Amino acid sequence: MIYFPHTTSCGTATAISVPCMFSDMPRKHYDEELAHHQEGLLDIIQRAGINVLWNDNDGGCKGACDRVPHQNVTELNLPGQCIDGECYDEVLFHGLEDYIDHLKGDGVIVLHTIGSHGPTYYNRYPPQFKKFTPTCDTNEIQNCSQQQLVNTYDNTVLYVDYIVDKAINLLKSKQDKFTTSLVYLSDHGESLGENGVYLHGLPYSIAPDTQKHVPMLIWLSKDYQQRYQVDQSCLQKRASTLDYSQDNLFSTMLGLTGVQTKYYQAADDILQPCRRLSE
Repeated sequence: MIYFPHTTSCGTATAISVPCMFSDMPRKHYDEELAHHQEGLLDIIQRAGINVLWNDNDGGCKGACDRVPHQNVTELNLPGQCIDGECYDEVLFHGLEDYIDHLKGDGVIVLHTIGSHGPTYYNRYPPQFKKFTPTCDTNEIQNCSQQQLVNTYDNTVLYVDYIVDKAINLLKSKQDKFTTSLVYLSDHGESLGENGVYLHGLPYSIAPDTQKHVPMLIWLSKDYQQRYQVDQSCLQKRASTLDYSQDNLFSTMLGLTGVQTKYYQAADDILQPCRRLSE
């Protein structure tokens, strides 16, 4: 598992960041209207013959998955997983193993989590993940203490960690059939009352770093590392010292899936400098 601590977002809200992440346009030249009227990352991957599935638990893909198979798993309203129209992210795994078992050929699966989305942070995790207390159990977060808010947010992060771990373990269990990898990338950050600022969505030019700094992780199975000659120590060193952004996702995913297209930019592919053999 490689963590990229110096990663920034394209926007400060899902509606901007998600379509931007899946487009070939960098943040500085991102055009929302154009993004909705041209092929995105998933279109290109699907056109290359790879199965694509988008599972959503955060109000839709904002156009990024419109032309590929997608489903809103929130609507399943699974008992024990959903409250008042919102679901814990574990709902994203419903039927997923069966889907993988029946895949014919390669596949790319996107799990769009609700993650740590506010202001109802306390609804983002099941009771057993309430490890940090006291918590802020209301959507009127300005009435909670800073410590309560941070504790509640930390509980959401703990649950996200569980979800990512569950996804990796699912991929590990399918290594007899597939060469597997995983990328985790948040769409935006969050303000937790620092300098009186809460939530997210401020204009990028004035938004605090807390709304633009996002976590990114890449996990590669041993089979993937060997087959595609990826040097983990090289990747770890670069991850800890270099700056990355959501601009890197597009070409990194094309590189991971082996899709050859004129839109691929080797300079933006995070793995490219650490591949021991040229492909």
